[in-house]
Amino acid sequence: MRTFTSWPTWDAARADLSGHPALPVLDLAAEAALYWHGDQTRPTGAPYAEHLLEALEVLVRGAGVSDPATLAAVLLHDVVEDTAATVADVEAVFRDGFGAEFAEEVGELVDWVTKPPAPEGTGRKAKRALKGAYLARLRNAPEKAVLVKLADRTSNVQTLEKMPADFQRRYYAETVIYVMPLAERTPWFAEWFAEWRDVYGHLR
Repeated sequence: MRTFTSWPTWDAARADLSGHPALPVLDLAAEAALYWHGDQTRPTGAPYAEHLLEALEVLVRGAGVSDPATLAAVLLHDVVEDTAATVADVEAVFRDGFGAEFAEEVGELVDWVTKPPAPEGTGRKAKRALKGAYLARLRNAPEKAVLVKLADRTSNVQTLEKMPADFQRRYYAETVIYVMPLAERTPWFAEWFAEWRDVYGHLR
C-alpha cells in the first residue's frame, strides 16, 4: 500500500511542485491554511500542516489531480471546521487574484466537506450519528468535493496503526461503510482503498 508522507512542510512540497500550473493558487492556499491552523497539531502530536500536505500529495502524486480549485480546497478543507475561518474568508483568499467564480468554487468545495458542528451538550453516540449523516450526505457531493474528502481520509487512514486501538476499529468501520463507496467513483482511489482494507482487515 502506497503512503504519502513526503511533504512534511510547504517548502518541501513547493520544491517538488516547481513549475506546476496550479502553484500560484497553491501558494495562496498554503499561506492561508498555515495561518489559520497556526500551532494546531494532529492527535499524534505532529503539526497539523502535515495532514493537509499529505492530502495534497495524495491528489497530485497519487490520483493525478491537477484542477487548481480541487487542490486549493484540499489544503483548506479543515479551516472552517477547525478554525475561526468562514467560507467567506476562504473565498476572499482567491477573489482578487483569481476572480469571484474561482473563489466561490473553492469555497463551495470546502463547505461540502465541512462537518456541521454538533449542538452543545450532544452526547458521544449522537455525535457519531451526526457524523454518519454528514458522510452519507457526501454521496450527493460534486465530484471535486468527493476527491477532496477521499484525499483527506487517505491521509488519515494511511497510518491508522498510530491511533488508539478503539479509534482504529471505529474509524476502519466508518471508512468501509461511508468512504469506500465514494472511492468507487474514481479508479485510483478504489484501488488504493481496496489495498488499504486488506492491510487493516484485522480491524473488522
